[in-house]
Amino acid sequence: MTISNFSELGLADPIQRALNARNHVNPTPIQAQAIPELLNGRDMLGIAQTGTGKTAAFALPILHQLSRTHGNNRSRGPRALVLAPTRELAIQIGEDFRGYGKYLHLRQTVIFGGVSQRPQVNALQRGVDIVIATPGRLLDLMSQRRLGLDAVEYLVLDEADRMLDMGFVRDVRKIISALPKARQSLLFSATMPNEVGSLSADILTNPIRVEVTPQATPVESIEQSVYHVETAGKRSLLAKLLEDPALSRVIVFARTKHRANRVAEHLGKCGFDAEAIHGNKSQGARQRALKRFRTGDARILVATDIAARGIDVDAISHVINFELPSEPESYVHRIGRTARAGAAGIALSFCDSTERGSLRGIERLIRRRLAVIGEEPAAAASAGRTEPKRSHDRPWQKHQRPRTAAANDTSGHRPRRRRRAA
Repeated sequence: MTISNFSELGLADPIQRALNARNHVNPTPIQAQAIPELLNGRDMLGIAQTGTGKTAAFALPILHQLSRTHGNNRSRGPRALVLAPTRELAIQIGEDFRGYGKYLHLRQTVIFGGVSQRPQVNALQRGVDIVIATPGRLLDLMSQRRLGLDAVEYLVLDEADRMLDMGFVRDVRKIISALPKARQSLLFSATMPNEVGSLSADILTNPIRVEVTPQATPVESIEQSVYHVETAGKRSLLAKLLEDPALSRVIVFARTKHRANRVAEHLGKCGFDAEAIHGNKSQGARQRALKRFRTGDARILVATDIAARGIDVDAISHVINFELPSEPESYVHRIGRTARAGAAGIALSFCDSTERGSLRGIERLIRRRLAVIGEEPAAAASAGRTEPKRSHDRPWQKHQRPRTAAANDTSGHRPRRRRRAA
């Protein structure tokens, strides 16, 4: 049976109302495949990346089932538990549950470290049906006997591969050992390393496997270009590009926390609304920055790779790699933030002379060469990039006529003549 509309899924009327309020009409592939099986009580192994709609794939059936059997259960603790690897992802999942369940009389709370536990404990004492948590803080509250898990009927492990990469495997297993054996369990992961396979075999019973890739891979859906510019010219080039209103919601990636701060400060001095997010920021500051970016009060978010994990913001028009990542895979994860659920996007990268090896690694991984805006340095061509593809149009303004390389070079450096900085 092919499902093309949420109304065909038989979800509770309050959930359907919430979907209509959010203009969610057609389920994504993972939602269409997963929701009917989950409503039938099956355990599930989902292979899916962020941007495929997987949060709704598990949130909607859990909310539906909880609404059908809602009763005087609060004294026994939560009935649904969702584990996420990062605070940002846990908060995002919590917001999605709240949005989909806005017309239901269900209570939820999000539990994570780095902040006072008092509000979280107070919420638990009032009674909750759903807990979304990171493993560390959840174990802390369990050890303090602030939270019991003996009433959990539904378990979700989201982004299991990242959870294990971050060293949470012992915590996760300890939490699972405190759950009832009779429950419905779901595990979602973007990849399936051996450790994730072992974990899924231990916690899932006769699961259905749903494997969904994004509707278009980053290579296919994102227009990717590179500027060859030395470090000293990167900030002025970035400010010049951001003068174009077509860059409406932008994530700028930097390698280090210090660089992220410096770039955001420079953009602020240039009159742009920019926020920085990285590991040295307090949780409150990170949440405020994300809220301003999500609502459009801040047009630009400058982030490091680790801090950007779990950020799920729609309608990101551009990703700009102020510095290329050292790991080519990180490039793919970065640019994928501008192509959610099959939408097109634009990724621009700045490459200085020390980063050309990283650029070649990225191009090998994605099996294509990035379009060069301006002139390509002779050193890069001699390293094996013969007959490079050049683009003298701004990639987000295809209607413009081609311009000369000198006119298009906004870095302040002429590509064929070396000049000493004044």
